Amino acid sequence: MLNTNLSSLVKISVAGEIANPAMPGLPASPYLVSAEGEPMVVPAFGGLVYNVRVGDRASGWAAELIQPGVSIKNRDANANTALGVYACLGNKARVVSGRAVGATGTVIGKSGRFAEHVICDFGQKDIELMAPGDRVQVQAYGVGLKLDGFPDIEFKSCSPTLLEALNPDVSGSGKLVVPVKGVVPSVLAGAGAGLGSEAGALNLQTSDPKLLAENGLGELRFGDIVAVSDWDSRYGHGYLRGAIIVGVVCQGSSFRSGYGPGIAVIMTSKSGMIEPVIAPNANIADLLEMR
Repeated sequence: MLNTNLSSLVKISVAGEIANPAMPGLPASPYLVSAEGEPMVVPAFGGLVYNVRVGDRASGWAAELIQPGVSIKNRDANANTALGVYACLGNKARVVSGRAVGATGTVIGKSGRFAEHVICDFGQKDIELMAPGDRVQVQAYGVGLKLDGFPDIEFKSCSPTLLEALNPDVSGSGKLVVPVKGVVPSVLAGAGAGLGSEAGALNLQTSDPKLLAENGLGELRFGDIVAVSDWDSRYGHGYLRGAIIVGVVCQGSSFRSGYGPGIAVIMTSKSGMIEPVIAPNANIADLLEMR
């Protein structure tokens, strides 16, 4: 196992409420417009999703950017920023109010602009007892994580638990070897570009399904680990030749142009010191034994 600065990390409590899905305000239309110009009304991000869980397919739902399981948000904007930044994938989440008090789950993702949710997985029986407004506390642990010998690799939203489960190796050329389902070419990176990378999601456009399939990404599932080549997410998301990021699929597909399955970034390297290797079990549901 590679050495980290684990002994220096701080574990801190952040919390939010289960978010109710929200419809757009003015001009007060519930419709979204698809890439083909078709007006649609479908469920969107937020709330309690009873029949879509981590490990399930990310595409093919009659929904827009759907988030599996439980989406939480703090009503105070500044506190919600802290929740979004400090919570890391693999962190423990606990219900602290409502009928499901005491239920424990796992942080599995984040959503970006216009939603700003932290996404958690809980057991099916627990989800059935939950309701919008119930409070969920997260033991946030992972911000500041560093890996000895890899100063060029920065971790984002990655808990020590997830890093250990990934069990990365070192290649003969000295790069960090990380298991992934596929590698996304930067031309497919969409919504999220230009925004911060600490608390949001980067969308993978699905307007070219053939290109997705050619890169092993035709049947993405929630929790899949993917890489994006020539992409830099150290401070904000943007194109950079030779850079590479690794993220986890945590939002579903989209009918709109420029959108698609969203990933929460867990590591980024400006100089390409991450070497993605295709692995069939590169899904956090398997790695963290959530299923």
